[in-house]
Amino acid sequence: MERALPVMAALSFVGRARFAFGLALFASLLGTANSAAGTEQAAPASAPEAAATNASPVTPTYVGEKVCTQCHVVINEHFTGTVHAQTFRLNPRNELQARVCEACHGPGSLHIKNPVDHTALIGFTRRWGTAIDVMNGQCLQCHQGGQRIHWSGSIHQSSQLACSDCHNPMTKLSQEGLLRRESIIETCYSCHQQQRAEFRKRSHMPLPEGKMSCGDCHNPHGSITRPLLKADTVNDVCYACHAEKRGPFIWEHAPVRENCLNCHLPHGSNHDMLLSTARPFLCQQCHSNTGHPNDLLTRAGLATGASPDERVMSRSCTMCHAQVHGSNSPAGAQFHR
Repeated sequence: MERALPVMAALSFVGRARFAFGLALFASLLGTANSAAGTEQAAPASAPEAAATNASPVTPTYVGEKVCTQCHVVINEHFTGTVHAQTFRLNPRNELQARVCEACHGPGSLHIKNPVDHTALIGFTRRWGTAIDVMNGQCLQCHQGGQRIHWSGSIHQSSQLACSDCHNPMTKLSQEGLLRRESIIETCYSCHQQQRAEFRKRSHMPLPEGKMSCGDCHNPHGSITRPLLKADTVNDVCYACHAEKRGPFIWEHAPVRENCLNCHLPHGSNHDMLLSTARPFLCQQCHSNTGHPNDLLTRAGLATGASPDERVMSRSCTMCHAQVHGSNSPAGAQFHR
């Protein structure tokens, strides 16, 4: 700047202005260059951070059952008495089952480093946060086919039901099935409260007495029907126990052949024989009163003021039409015999 002052004194006013402008432009360009150089020098300092950000995640490894049982002592005591423990420890079918705990929960190395990290291990409770499909996928590694062949797309699967919602593979609470409750009935009741109430009605299937279970009619792991029936139709399920109602009959009762639920309730009813409505009102939903009851009343002299025939009063249709499900008698067109 000291050398520039004599030069500016020798110039005219216009020349001085041009000289000052050029000097300012040169200083500006010099500052930009210094700033770019500083940025290039600072770049290598942030390289390790970028490398750490782009690094691949750590792959978990198997640690072995003994490492798991060192912390989970109580769980191991309950697990020892289960079918899973006996199979995995004594007679594993493949390399996966031989890993025992990690066969279901996955490699445990990351879980050891951070036990509170729920993403480091596959958990089988709602609170753990593992996705339902992931949990069920672990179970289906071994439990494929058989009764679970229709699991995919079933009402339980589409309702986001997890295997662990019904089963507890870590503790033997039931006689079979490693259920979460002591029986199939109690396990189903935990969700199906309406059916629990129906089984307490006056006429009901003998589930409360322990003579049958929900699994006798339904397959909870899936079927081709929406109610998860163990057969193609309701009638086929009923015929498994009530074979005498199957037929074929010479004289068939159409509603019976169509669907047993036309007259009966499947779980419980306050009417006899699980009927949906008391007789004769059930029959009169299809059969009108015209002709048949009037003939009896006329013969009894009701038209002349006499009392009605006792055969009509407080009686059900099945008192006469005893073979209401169907008849094989040549004279059984009216299901009398």
